[in-house]
Amino acid sequence: MTDDEEARTESGIAAAPGWARAVILGGAGLALLLIGATIGLLIGRSEAPAEPPAATPGQVDIGFSQDMAVHHLQAVTMGHLAQERSNDPEISRMGYDIAATQQGQVGWMQGWLALWNAPEQAPGELMTWMSHGGSGHMDGSRSGSHGGSDAAMPGMATSEEMSKLQSLSGEKFNVYFLQLMLRHHQGGAPMAEYAAEHANVPAVRALARSMLESQGAEIMLMKKMLKARGAEPLPF
Repeated sequence: MTDDEEARTESGIAAAPGWARAVILGGAGLALLLIGATIGLLIGRSEAPAEPPAATPGQVDIGFSQDMAVHHLQAVTMGHLAQERSNDPEISRMGYDIAATQQGQVGWMQGWLALWNAPEQAPGELMTWMSHGGSGHMDGSRSGSHGGSDAAMPGMATSEEMSKLQSLSGEKFNVYFLQLMLRHHQGGAPMAEYAAEHANVPAVRALARSMLESQGAEIMLMKKMLKARGAEPLPF
């Protein structure tokens, strides 16, 4: 056996064929991801009992996490559409940023719900967690909200509006995306404001404030982009 062969044999992975090295390295990468996810879950569980009584999740924490996750997922869908279909690089980047940010936030909220042993979606009417006083009170009905008759929550696009967005292209797509996403952000703001004020868990309040800050900046930008195109926001 030559010196080169001995070196390859001793290295183990290096001596394996190319496809085998790919499998080994791919498996190692997957293992690291799983280990990281497990550690994160264990850390969350280990820290939860140490929280003070005031940090015990209440109806606002649970309801906000359930309903805002649903609200976010539609924005993720619209963001992906903009990323893939818009002929304007600025709108394409905005779509990517919104989809990536809100998908990550959905992960946080669904993770909290799992730790709290709460279902990912509210079993009854939506937004009833906002009916306990404060200026942020809103109707918890699934129908009749801003955005159309079958919009689940304020600001959300109807199925007809989503179908229309998917059918458009070019500048018509750009304008309609900005209009729908602007209204979507406006509809979610009162939910975030209410959670920022009334949630028990500090992390939930912090996330709600972060949403208000980032989406507030996006609202201003989308209004400017619509004005530059000679278009008006949708009624809200």
